[in-house]
Amino acid sequence: QVQLVESGGGLVQAGDSLRLSCVVSGRSFSTLAMGWFRQAPGKEREFVGAIPRAGSGSYFADSVKGRFTISRDNAKNTMFLQMSSLKPEDTAVYYCVADRSSYVRVEVNEHDYWGQGTQVTVSS
Repeated sequence: QVQLVESGGGLVQAGDSLRLSCVVSGRSFSTLAMGWFRQAPGKEREFVGAIPRAGSGSYFADSVKGRFTISRDNAKNTMFLQMSSLKPEDTAVYYCVADRSSYVRVEVNEHDYWGQGTQVTVSS
């Protein structure tokens, strides 16, 4: 059974940085493309960013481009989301996704595995 477990969320102030982690178990991590989605209160879940199975060429939503980066450590079965210059509008539950493909699609309903989510709150 494949499991994705996120961690690292919390309450920060605008302008701060935060790093989220997603640990995968139950499947070879190197066979998975990985990504992040988020859902703010009262809003639809949206794509944040992703890193291909090959490990290079990450891509992001325009709203976070230049502020967020994604990396993966195949030896630790872990993906990271480094968030900088956080804004109150980044407040959301952040979800890790994994796909049995080369790339993660940006559509919400096209993913093989989901984590349970971790809350990120950015105060102004």
